[in-house]
Amino acid sequence: MRVIAVDPHHSRSNELLAYVAGNAGDHQQALTYLQTACQTDDSSREARYHLGNMYLAQGEFEQAIHFLKAALLKSQPFFEAAHNLGLAFANQARHPEAVEYFRQAIQLNPHSFEALSNLGNSYKNLGQAENALPHQEKALEIAPKNPQCWVNLGVTLNELKQYQKALDAFDQAIQLQENYGEAWSNKGIVLKELGLYEDALKAQDIALEINPQDAHAWSNKSVIYLALMRHKDALHACEQAITLQPQFAEAFYNQGIAFQELKQSAYAMQSFSLAVKISPDYQDAWVHLGNACFSNKNYPEALRAYQTALDINPDYPFLFGMMLHTKQQMCHWKDFDADLKTLNTQAQLGEKISPPFQFVTLSDDEALQLQVAKTWSQDKYPSKPISSALQTSSSNKIRIGYFSADFHNHATAYLMAEFFELHNKDRFEISAFSYGPKLNDEMRNRLLTSFDRFIEVSELTDQLIAEQSRGLKIDIAIDLKGYTQDGRPGIFSFRAAPIQINYLGYPGTIGSQHMDYIMADPLLIPEESQAFFSEKVIYLPNSYQTNDSRRKISDTAVTRAQMNLPEDAFVFCCFNNSYKITPEIFGAWMRILKSVPNSVLWLLKDNTWATENILNEALAKGVASERIIFAGRMNSAEHLGRQRLADLFLDTAPCNAHTTASDALWSGLPLLTLRAPCFAGRVASSLLNALELPELITSSLEDYERLAIQLAIEPNLLKNIKEKLACNRLTAPLFNTQLLTTQIENAYSQVYESQQKGLSPNHLYIS
Repeated sequence: MRVIAVDPHHSRSNELLAYVAGNAGDHQQALTYLQTACQTDDSSREARYHLGNMYLAQGEFEQAIHFLKAALLKSQPFFEAAHNLGLAFANQARHPEAVEYFRQAIQLNPHSFEALSNLGNSYKNLGQAENALPHQEKALEIAPKNPQCWVNLGVTLNELKQYQKALDAFDQAIQLQENYGEAWSNKGIVLKELGLYEDALKAQDIALEINPQDAHAWSNKSVIYLALMRHKDALHACEQAITLQPQFAEAFYNQGIAFQELKQSAYAMQSFSLAVKISPDYQDAWVHLGNACFSNKNYPEALRAYQTALDINPDYPFLFGMMLHTKQQMCHWKDFDADLKTLNTQAQLGEKISPPFQFVTLSDDEALQLQVAKTWSQDKYPSKPISSALQTSSSNKIRIGYFSADFHNHATAYLMAEFFELHNKDRFEISAFSYGPKLNDEMRNRLLTSFDRFIEVSELTDQLIAEQSRGLKIDIAIDLKGYTQDGRPGIFSFRAAPIQINYLGYPGTIGSQHMDYIMADPLLIPEESQAFFSEKVIYLPNSYQTNDSRRKISDTAVTRAQMNLPEDAFVFCCFNNSYKITPEIFGAWMRILKSVPNSVLWLLKDNTWATENILNEALAKGVASERIIFAGRMNSAEHLGRQRLADLFLDTAPCNAHTTASDALWSGLPLLTLRAPCFAGRVASSLLNALELPELITSSLEDYERLAIQLAIEPNLLKNIKEKLACNRLTAPLFNTQLLTTQIENAYSQVYESQQKGLSPNHLYIS
């Protein structure tokens, strides 16, 4: 902050006294003199300017802004007042206003390196690092020996992901001033971005040796701990920062990230709320507040937080898709068509409009799905250089590594448990890399005995997990999560194995060069769709989906009355999550109900907002609310058992039922699907085809509605299908786990042999 001294021969005695008192260290006396001067002489710009500066120095920014604005209003153009107004606004994180006054200051003095550098900082804080850079560079042209200008440049370069240049800038600052703690601390952040975590921690420790009271260094140290998955250490560092600086928004933000990673979303919400209270324009904090609210299933607050972030910056990366997905969780369909058009249009332009998972649940355009996946992968998980050579095992067994967060009571484990058990241990050595919660539930205990190794890696970084996998000479790494919740695609960007396969968890392409194959079937990915996948396709002959033929169905008798279902009605049902229900499919359901008078629709009760919105939509379409009945969540066996009370499962599109489809079919409930032109929209068709029930696959909304009505009003037709399902369930390929296990093992053998011969991945057809 530049403070211009008052001329000692100035005639206004109170200002002179304030100047003398201030230089003598008696700031309260100086403040009193200046306040008197402002009261007695309304035309004194200097008194207002100096009073504003004193409030600025004391951190009373509103008062500083008031008097500095008065100094500008009462005088000719005044560089120092404009510049210090920018500082006051910047200290309040009111960055648009800070930009305005720094720009005004530069117009008055184009050679002020302080104003140029501070303007760059404000642009950077607005998320406009590309606008910040030229101002930081010009400041250095004027003041090449100023270490703070080098630090500001480094921070901006770090935002632009120009990490080596940022490192050089911080080294320049340290060369100019070796004990410059801020430079050391920011250097640590860049070293973290380069994956040099131990060096990053050493840099923070040097910063804290220089100044143990440096709250920013403690906060930056927490960022490195977060990258190292040392979340409790990160919390401790945040506490140190907040103790030193109670109004430190960034420290509260980092604390929120740590709580979120520890799955303590309620505490995360509190931390992010404090961050945005201190700094209302803190976009990242608003986004992560939305994420924490989403995790806590508080969807309205998540939506409000996301919208606030978009109001601050409409181009915030990937946020629009997250916001639209949140609306879908609530079945909040206002402006749905316009939102979907925006989503697709921006995706077509290559914009960072949505994460891949949210996109595939809403859009059935495979070309756009690939574009969105590529954009996300390049931004979040670019391929990384590896620290050790890729080696295959010297064992006579092929080593397979399965990577997931879901080795517990979870849909993926329900599907795959028997598959893991049936693996041929003479040909394959299988390892589980578990980065999910360490639960002691029924499925975890079952899975522990299925693997040759069960490795807990939840507290390791992506790089260390990949290195551990390579150290075990895993030949083939299977990503069972992809871009679904809790997935860690970053592991595969470091190459966990010579061969990497995308399988089961994510219904689409990963969009990156480091994923070699995707396992599918000819119905899921027709040959004409291969161009929309970055992976080569391993074609399994029937359905791609593993299933557990030992899955328990509760034999406890349950009645319709117990489930609040009418005894004599035709019961349509859909137990998909609410985000899969689109206005179009819901409209079809309502037309079906109106065409089948004595019928009801049985849905999963996902959240209260979705329930309310669905009932309101039904009423708006002329369907009485009592015809929509909601089912609470149950354990797997009981849920399978109660499905026998329904007559027909109505699938969603463009994102089908996946595990919920095989649940229904395993329990003996026929499922009617609408095939959409994308992987996520063909899954139910794949299952029905492998169950030899293609008659339940439709290709248009009109056919879907027509067949649903026909099955409801022609009892014999539905009876025949149920009988066929009951027969095929135990004989057709879908639930023949041993058959699919053998087919997948043949695929593993063939891709392994191809890799051993030095051949590049290519499409593979398994017989």
